[in-house]
Amino acid sequence: MKNLEVNLCGVKLDNPVVPASGTFGFGLEMADVYDINVLGAISIKGTTRDPRFGNPTPRIAECEAGMINSVGLQNPGVDAVIAEEIPELRKVYRKPIIANVSGFGIDEYVECCSKMDKVDDVDIIEVNVSCPNVHNGGMAFGTSCEAAAEVTREVKAVTHKPVFVKLSPNVTDIVSIARAVEDAGADGITLINTLLGMRIDTARRRPVIANKMGGFSGRAVFPVALRMVYQVANACQVPVMGCGGVATASDVIEMMMAGATAVQVGAENLRNPFACKEIIEALPAEMERLGIDSLSDIIGIVK
Repeated sequence: MKNLEVNLCGVKLDNPVVPASGTFGFGLEMADVYDINVLGAISIKGTTRDPRFGNPTPRIAECEAGMINSVGLQNPGVDAVIAEEIPELRKVYRKPIIANVSGFGIDEYVECCSKMDKVDDVDIIEVNVSCPNVHNGGMAFGTSCEAAAEVTREVKAVTHKPVFVKLSPNVTDIVSIARAVEDAGADGITLINTLLGMRIDTARRRPVIANKMGGFSGRAVFPVALRMVYQVANACQVPVMGCGGVATASDVIEMMMAGATAVQVGAENLRNPFACKEIIEALPAEMERLGIDSLSDIIGIVK
């Protein structure tokens, strides 16, 4: 019997596979498709303080090996997520829930995280610092060591649950930002978020996406994500959740060998709603092929 269990800051996961925020709704949407209790955990749709309709359409552009999206954090707001979405999910799902929080100012991050921290059914808080800081010219919190550290520090002051900071790859030095959030108290790091991309409709002579640019994700970004996971896992002491282009059981094992304790599956869920289930089912055979008895033994094995 192969052992797929991993431990994420004291939270036990039966396996390391986690649907990434924004690619699995609030989880309940998939409950009629298959038994979502096969998942290691679920990172629910990104939540902000106030309800958001999101960006203008079109929001999606297809690419050769991925997609570009500019959904714009559409969600009903943190109070509705706590009062409705999480309780409904818990009725059918007994595994760990990761609450993904976004904000456009420090005060918004603090308020949302403080509220999520009080929810018994939330096991881990994931802080998305790829949002533009509206009080600082629109530069994303996650592209500055100082801003990312400030968000982390303020959030940790009002929370007791493990806090993972989800980092943007749109930077020149991912390690310096990872170290900054670790020093500020982050319990773990999730990476990567989407790369910035663009497509042009050549017939219409204009960008495909209404916002012109959006987040590029999918299989094409896997080597970039793997490299950043490796760099951060070797530079920091806190656990890493790897994310970016993961589509197979082999990808999960590769991410874990690079240093990830858990592995999120993002865009592949949108291409194939059964992706996470199929990856989990394929893991034991892939472990057998590679002579792996326990996944926890291979975390960071590549130096």
